[in-house]
Amino acid sequence: MTVYITSTGHYLPGDPVDNERIEAVLGLVNGKPSRLKRRILQSNGIRQRHYAIDADHNTTISNSEMAARAGQACLDQGYLGKSRLGMLSVATSQGDLVLPGFGSMVQAELGVSGVELHSSHGICSSSMMALKAAYTGLKAGEHASALVVASELASRLFKASRYEAVAEEVDFNAEFLRWMLSDGAGALLLENVPRQRCFRIDWIRGISHADAYPVCMSVGQAASAGEARSWQDFPTYAEAEAAGALLIRQDVRLLDNIVKLGVDGLLRLIDEGRVEVDKVDHVLCHYSSHYFRGRIFDMLTQAGAAIPEAKWYTNLYTRGNTGCASLFIMLDEFRRTQHYRAGDTLLCMVPESGRFNNVYMQLTVVEE
Repeated sequence: MTVYITSTGHYLPGDPVDNERIEAVLGLVNGKPSRLKRRILQSNGIRQRHYAIDADHNTTISNSEMAARAGQACLDQGYLGKSRLGMLSVATSQGDLVLPGFGSMVQAELGVSGVELHSSHGICSSSMMALKAAYTGLKAGEHASALVVASELASRLFKASRYEAVAEEVDFNAEFLRWMLSDGAGALLLENVPRQRCFRIDWIRGISHADAYPVCMSVGQAASAGEARSWQDFPTYAEAEAAGALLIRQDVRLLDNIVKLGVDGLLRLIDEGRVEVDKVDHVLCHYSSHYFRGRIFDMLTQAGAAIPEAKWYTNLYTRGNTGCASLFIMLDEFRRTQHYRAGDTLLCMVPESGRFNNVYMQLTVVEE
């Protein structure tokens, strides 16, 4: 059974926030401007992003509401009504609630009845795992359609008050992602029939390295040296917060592995015959920072598998790094704004630094 992406959609909350206003929204920690912000922003290259919190740190829209709006935008641009959906597959790093699953909350917001439900939890690659679940469901003939939605609301973790609640001075690893991540949602509609010009999914392949590498990005682990306690192991939530266990962290010492492993995975797919570099017309890669772009090009060139830079498309600099929603938002904007034609091949890549899980997908443009 062939599977097609027949419609896309996205939702970004509020007005764009540029680099001059970013700290006005997130807040000054202990009343002092960050000494690291400019350095990190220069490295990641992001010029503007969107937040679902305002300058008073009120949440303006929930994560599940953003997901529902992206899903509805996708359906509005498509050829299928809610009542004909067979499956709803949803991804996020953190839902609005710890329980129940994020998919249940999004289904309720969308008002979709009688669907098979799937929730995918993780970091950047969780959207691709949700997509793979829906893709295999259609391939197996279980359903004729599926809506896949990925949504992130990271800004609630970056309020100044979160950092002020920590007993010790906030370290670089805890502040790093404050200037990297932002909010948004994207959605894809999958069907087993093509609709006008759309994307055929040729394959989706994930390669995880969690057995070989330590945790690189996390929320919920205490920060003290040698401390392995989960936030749930503390006597109270207040003690967990004071220990920094509720801050989102990136072990920057391990980050270079994301480029190496991402390129290694692509070379593996080339060896398997899944990817033919000369036949790739467009590349959509969720690299989280401009810093990694040049590193990826250099490593591919050294390996003899270079893909010309003109073929690479990203909206990182204007939409921000929206975690697992990034690739879906990128594909939606590519579909609506870029030039492509039937027969073109799209290579999509999502490297994840959580514990290094990389997912790849190949699409082919088809006409109904």
